[in-house]
Amino acid sequence: MTKEKLLPKEVLSSLPPLGATEEEHDPVVRVKFFYPDFSWTWYAIEFDGEDLFYGLVDGFEKELGYFSLSELMQTRGKFGMEIERDFWFTPCRVSSLK
Repeated sequence: MTKEKLLPKEVLSSLPPLGATEEEHDPVVRVKFFYPDFSWTWYAIEFDGEDLFYGLVDGFEKELGYFSLSELMQTRGKFGMEIERDFWFTPCRVSSLK
C-alpha cells in the first residue's frame, strides 16, 4: 500500500504533531495499522509529518513508543502481506486499548 493510501490528507490532518499530547494522561489514538497475516498492531497518536509516529504498539506486550512508517512499509507479514490501515477504526482513548 502506498503512503498516500495509508495516510490520506484527512487522516494526516487528524494526527497531532510529535509532542502535542505529551501532557495528556489518556491521549486519543487516531489511526490503526496492521499486517493481515501477523498479530502485531500499531496505533498512532502523533506523527512528525514525515515518517515517525508516537503511539501504542501491541506486540509481545502493549507499550507506548515510537515507530516508523517507512519501516512498516518495508516489512512484510508472515506470508508476505503489506501493512494496511484499518479503514473502519474509530479513534478512541489509549486506555480503551490497554
